[in-house]
Amino acid sequence: MKVISLVPSITEALFDLGLTENEIIGRTKFCIHPKDKIKDVPVIGGTKNLNIEKIKGLQPDLILANKEENIKEQVEALMEDFKVVVTNVETIEDNYYLLKTLGNIFQKEERAKAYNLKIYEVLNQTKISSKIKAAYLIWKNPYMTVGADTFIHRILTEIGIENSFKDKTRYPEVTIHDLADTDLIMLSSEPFPFKEKHIAELKEYYPDKKIIIVDGEAFSWYGTHIAKCGNYFKELVAEIDL
Repeated sequence: MKVISLVPSITEALFDLGLTENEIIGRTKFCIHPKDKIKDVPVIGGTKNLNIEKIKGLQPDLILANKEENIKEQVEALMEDFKVVVTNVETIEDNYYLLKTLGNIFQKEERAKAYNLKIYEVLNQTKISSKIKAAYLIWKNPYMTVGADTFIHRILTEIGIENSFKDKTRYPEVTIHDLADTDLIMLSSEPFPFKEKHIAELKEYYPDKKIIIVDGEAFSWYGTHIAKCGNYFKELVAEIDL
């Protein structure tokens, strides 16, 4: 089966499940994992600006898309000519069924099951012992954070962190003053590439707050990625556990 993935984390999952570049015939420019295997897979644009004509030329049997990461109109245009599966992953349970579905489609059921078990193991072994409230920032100018209906929120909750903006939905804009009532400010490495200088900027307002840069992929890449983040989460918990 020839498949095109329009979603970076799903591309990674397909390779992890055992598919090769002979089956994965198209990816977005943001599909960067696994680095040694994606290099031979043709790029069909970005997640939100697909090259529809190039996709048509590749003639896939299946296209894998995502409700949040891809543009509805572009996906609908592809549906006119191809079989498209649109995923929507907001919870750990959603992720479980995503991998189970991919395992069934590509006859990789055992690998999918193994990754699901590993993900639950990673999350169950990584818990913060103290109560801590955190703001997780994904963007700057304006600052943007995550609400309760996001995958990032679920991962925060799983490792024992209370989301300061759990009363919000999706990705709300916040001001620097909205961060006053939080113990920890987490600056994600993606989609905005927060750096040490951004910690320094926030420290001017909040010199006593703990402010750290976190691996955005560990929190936002669903699929198989979390299964490989066990050591990262353990180190993170050790760093922030009060």
